[in-house]
Amino acid sequence: MTAPLPEKAADTTAEQPWPVRTLSMRISEYVDKMSPLWVEGQIVQLQRRPGAPTCYVTLRDPDVDMSLSVTVHVNTLDAMGPGIGPGARVVVQAKPTFWTKRGSLHLDARQMRPVGVGDLLLRLEHLKQLLRSEGLFDASRKRPLPFLPRRVGLICGRASAAEKDVVENTRLRWPATQFEIRQVAVQGPGTVEQVGAALAELDAAPDVDVIVIARGGGAFEDLLPFSNEALLRAVSAARTPVVSAIGHDVDTPLLDFVADLRASTPTDAARRIVPDLAEQHAGLDRLLDRAARSLRHHAAIERRHLDQLCAAPALRDPITMVTRRADAVQQLRARSSSVVTRRLDRAHDQVGHLGGQLRALSPWEVLQRGYAVVRTQDGQVVTDVAQVAPSDLLRVTVAQGDFAVRPVTKP
Repeated sequence: MTAPLPEKAADTTAEQPWPVRTLSMRISEYVDKMSPLWVEGQIVQLQRRPGAPTCYVTLRDPDVDMSLSVTVHVNTLDAMGPGIGPGARVVVQAKPTFWTKRGSLHLDARQMRPVGVGDLLLRLEHLKQLLRSEGLFDASRKRPLPFLPRRVGLICGRASAAEKDVVENTRLRWPATQFEIRQVAVQGPGTVEQVGAALAELDAAPDVDVIVIARGGGAFEDLLPFSNEALLRAVSAARTPVVSAIGHDVDTPLLDFVADLRASTPTDAARRIVPDLAEQHAGLDRLLDRAARSLRHHAAIERRHLDQLCAAPALRDPITMVTRRADAVQQLRARSSSVVTRRLDRAHDQVGHLGGQLRALSPWEVLQRGYAVVRTQDGQVVTDVAQVAPSDLLRVTVAQGDFAVRPVTKP
């Protein structure tokens, strides 16, 4: 007797697996429970067989590489008009269905409507307001471009006119410009993914100083990838300055607002990323001419100032300065000599006067007037008669010498 199959997928084992048919049926049952829904995408493939009531459409996400198969009735497709084909963006009301025989998921379309330009503009305006509110458009966050980049990163289409315009016009302005070019899809579902990958690669290159994203003009729908939110946020997060050169002057994808610089055309981008060599030479010549004229003018001013100095009497006859100073020195010497002489004379008179006073007060002058000094044998001056006895020998000093005496005894 065969063992019963597990009821749940979690109950399966290597010994009790589900057959493929069981898994396929279970997936089909799960998908059948899903409600019909509206989904948006871009038609990349449309198969219509003559006489067949059903058409097969491949619907792809416009931003990433993901797609689903859709079956749609011929009448539903015809009701949309002749413009529906590969590249058209549509919204589809469909019921998800799982084909058990092939093991594939597809959508059974019940209604299909083209996405109008008005709807797309409304969505872009909403995204624009969102990004503006987050500050991604602010001038304060935009990085300045280098004066002369070491290497220019260029993201463009394969063998495109935009690449030629940027490269040729850049090298006409600065012939030595070096490029790091990444050729990617610039239209269709793979644009966002490929441009984003190229941007990340160039942003990581250490010698790439500026990145240009360039594309020629096109229809509004063709430029939609350059208004994709994921790409815009990648540009905002890049560390290298980014230049947007998408379409013509009238085209304004949201990349123009997020990029650090908006160029109206790829040719305009070439004028923005490098200086013009001829203009730089002309500017250098003008600066050299201004510098030469300034130096000549300054030299002329200094020459006139020197001539004025040379015209002064002191420089016209330099010996005059010496003779004038010599006369002044002689006058000062005469004045100083006269002053010193007068001071010496006054000092001499003072010395003589003081000498006379000293002599008048000198004991010797007193002795000249007949006075004498009497001293005992031990040298003491006798000032009182009581100091001597009759037997003492006294010494008397007079103006012209000295002699010994004995006191006379009173009778």
